[in-house]
Amino acid sequence: MANGIKKIKTNNNMNITIATFNCENLFNRFKFSEKATEAKITAAVQNGFIIDKKLFKTLIAPEKELTAKAILATNADIIALQEVENLDTLKSFNSKYLKGNYPYSLVIDGNDPRLIDVAVLSKYPFELIKTHQFLKKGSNKIFSRDCLQVQFSINGQALTLFINHFKSMLDKTAKDEIESRKNTAPKRKLQAKTVLDIISQTFGATPEQHLWAVLGDFNDYPDKICSVNELINSPWLENIVKTKLPAEEQWTHFWDTTKAKAKLPEYYKQIDYLLPSLALANKLVGNPTIYREGITTNAVLYTGKRMKEVSAKIAASDHCPVVATFNI
Repeated sequence: MANGIKKIKTNNNMNITIATFNCENLFNRFKFSEKATEAKITAAVQNGFIIDKKLFKTLIAPEKELTAKAILATNADIIALQEVENLDTLKSFNSKYLKGNYPYSLVIDGNDPRLIDVAVLSKYPFELIKTHQFLKKGSNKIFSRDCLQVQFSINGQALTLFINHFKSMLDKTAKDEIESRKNTAPKRKLQAKTVLDIISQTFGATPEQHLWAVLGDFNDYPDKICSVNELINSPWLENIVKTKLPAEEQWTHFWDTTKAKAKLPEYYKQIDYLLPSLALANKLVGNPTIYREGITTNAVLYTGKRMKEVSAKIAASDHCPVVATFNI
């Protein structure tokens, strides 16, 4: 795609680009077709919600055209997504807005009551799919959505992704953002530890020697009190955004749209991660990229190029895709 992230060629030409993107509420909604008569509409309401193409048409928010442009601009071969409603939504989105660019799509309905699930689009077929959404501690499910484990065969080698969307920092009972983050931290800490347990169970005593990555929206910032530090600082992997990019270029998310906060660097944070194992990190080509052309114009600290349709109210997402290329 023009103006997207360019692929870097190497001698053996077996590069694979992996990305992660919280695409912010990728829902499918339906409205009555203009051709539906009042009698048919009344009958449809009385009989329950049945998606009849003669009565309903798909309605996707205009922001999703920008979401699609951001995805295509990553040039990713495999992209993990967060906040996708279901597989039908993803297939419809892929067909209409991505022009079927990804022949393989996957969503498994998870634990979130808002129906925002983790997903993956790929140009490579899936070899193994495993959900961890039913893991519990006591009577409570560990993952807010899922830890979706997906294995691929790339150039004859197994590549495994662990796709996550951890517990939100939002706590409506908290008096401020600091207390809200603190109150929700134990849940994220348990989720991060459980991901490491899953990796250990999958790869045995030497996980760092296998090709895998943990990626997704972890909903916490990489500082000293970060609830997911055990994961992002694991000796089995590398936080390539931290090690390869300057500090001022590591942010992936801007949420608060008030003018008073828009100029403050502390409101530009990394909460989206792409963490390759040491074996995979050793195959990194160039540096990771954080694609920001779809972020709202309220994020004034970003002064680079934006998609022409982006405004203060219309954006691809409040997150930015994180992209990395590996030579496998």
